[in-house]
Amino acid sequence: MTGGRGDSNHPPEAPGGSSGSRAQASAHGDANHADEEAERESLAPDSLDRRSSERLDVTWLVDCETDDTFLYASITNISEMGIFVRTTQPLSIGTRLTLRFSPPGSDGSYVLEGTVQWVNEVRPLHDNPNPGMGIRFVDLTPDDRERIVDTIRTIAYIRDAPVASN
Repeated sequence: MTGGRGDSNHPPEAPGGSSGSRAQASAHGDANHADEEAERESLAPDSLDRRSSERLDVTWLVDCETDDTFLYASITNISEMGIFVRTTQPLSIGTRLTLRFSPPGSDGSYVLEGTVQWVNEVRPLHDNPNPGMGIRFVDLTPDDRERIVDTIRTIAYIRDAPVASN
């Protein structure tokens, strides 16, 4: 993973990184290393998550386009600030792109600008269940932001609605 950000399956490292901890674990044996790993994993996910907006898990198709690249992928979560695009071919951090997607059941499609903020690279021969890239929306109009927020609220409401029993 690159850029110091994480996704829902791979939270970012705690401030200060972990290279010192690894060096200390090597010097003091595997028992200390296991204790440090357990301590890092026991931290509350919210303490490691730097996102300021609630994310909603979705599975929507998205077209990501730059001046010289066209990528057809899927959105796996969305917030009012951005999306996570699952792909084995993530673009470079800092890449600006045009996003086109149509949430099921929504009125019309979205055409938004975004910037790749972080990347979860594919790692051959390693466990990497969620390769892709985190994209932050940029230059949103007030109308676009309102539409995104309304779409997220609608989906969250539908998912939380009680199921009627017969």
